[in-house]
Order: sequence, then structure tokens, then C-alpha cells
Amino acid sequence: MNMYAVPSPGIPGCPPGLEYLTQVDQLLIKQKVEVVEALVGFESNNKYEVRNVMGQNVFYAVEENDCLSRQCCGPMRSFTIHVLDNFGQEIITVTRPLKCMSCFFPCCLQELEVQAPPGNTVGYVVQQWHPFSPKFIVANEHCEPVLKIHGPFCGWSCLPDVDFEILTLDEVSKIGKISKQWTGLLREAFTDSDNFGIQFPMDLDVRMKAVMIGACFLIDFMFFESTN
Repeated sequence: MNMYAVPSPGIPGCPPGLEYLTQVDQLLIKQKVEVVEALVGFESNNKYEVRNVMGQNVFYAVEENDCLSRQCCGPMRSFTIHVLDNFGQEIITVTRPLKCMSCFFPCCLQELEVQAPPGNTVGYVVQQWHPFSPKFIVANEHCEPVLKIHGPFCGWSCLPDVDFEILTLDEVSKIGKISKQWTGLLREAFTDSDNFGIQFPMDLDVRMKAVMIGACFLIDFMFFESTN
């Protein structure tokens, strides 16, 4: 089986590089295990493979950061994640500023900007204050709310999978989810490498699909990045 999905030709009104997203309603994001990080606890830049349901590589994502920020700030660190296609062309840029993380202080809310292609903002993910449950607003390029994301109590669960539901603005209908998937005892115990599944409607605006990929990275850093 070909491990790489072939990019689609240009589609009018679709940001360049995102054409393939018009054909999918599910993605798997696999964080790559870093051997040095697993053995000695030295935090390295996160790397991810984005795959379709057939296991083919669709995109590749790599964090850009400096050593001091990674070691001193840990999962709270600011970051820029570059999402590349199978030809090495950057199609999505995800940027998160440095902010403290706390459920108890509404001034310490996380936010994230998604550009596709780089330099062209297509949306934002903004945390809503709640003392116990993670809640986010997904907004378009004009900062207008489009969707909501609600997670479980304090962002964690004893179940093998942890689901963050994608909801309509009125919170009546569930249209998808971001799931943190169980990766096995050894991997969970000794690394912070995670697998995520994203489900969304096939006809969802392709820009919002790109923002959902960014939301997945933010959720990973906020709730699952702590090295054990």
C-alpha cells in the first residue's frame, strides 16, 4: 500500500494545500516517539504524522522551538508548528503564545492561531474559562465564533480514550470529536507521545478542518504533554 496520499489539484476558494481536506471526515494524528526524551527526560520538539483512515501519510508536522523554552516552560511553552505536505511544502502554520495555564484564573486562558497558507489567518482556538472542564471557542479569521469544543472533567479520564466533543455554537448538536487514544501501557508510562483521532463533517469548511488540526495540538500540550 502506498504510504503517502497524493495531493489533490487546486479547488476554487480553497486555500492552497488544503484541497485534500475536502475529501476526508477523519484524520489520525500520531506523535512520534523520541528515544532520547523517553530515556532521559530531555524535552525535544514535538513531531507528528497526520494520516488518513487508510494509514497513508497526509501531512507531517514539526514544532519549532528553542531548547530553553522546552526545558524551562514545559507544556506551557509558546510554539510554532509547521504542517507540511508530502513534498515538504508548508501548508499550515499553528502559533501559540506563552501563557500560564490554570483552571482557576480567567486571565490565564490559552489561545492559538492557525494560518493556511502561512501568512493567511483562517481561524483561532480560544479557551473559555471554566473551573473544571476544558471549553474552547473555534473562531474564523474575523474572530467570529463558529463552533465549540468541550472536554471531560479537568481534561482527563480513566477511560482508554478521552473525547473532546465538537459542538455547534448553541451546544445542541455534536458534529464531531477530538479523541486522545490509548497507545499502550509502556508508551503511556514512559513517554508523552500520544495518538489523536479527529472526526468532523465531510462538508465542514476546509478552513475549520485546518483549525481543528491546530486544536488537536493545543489539547495535546495542555492536557497530555507532561512527561511521566
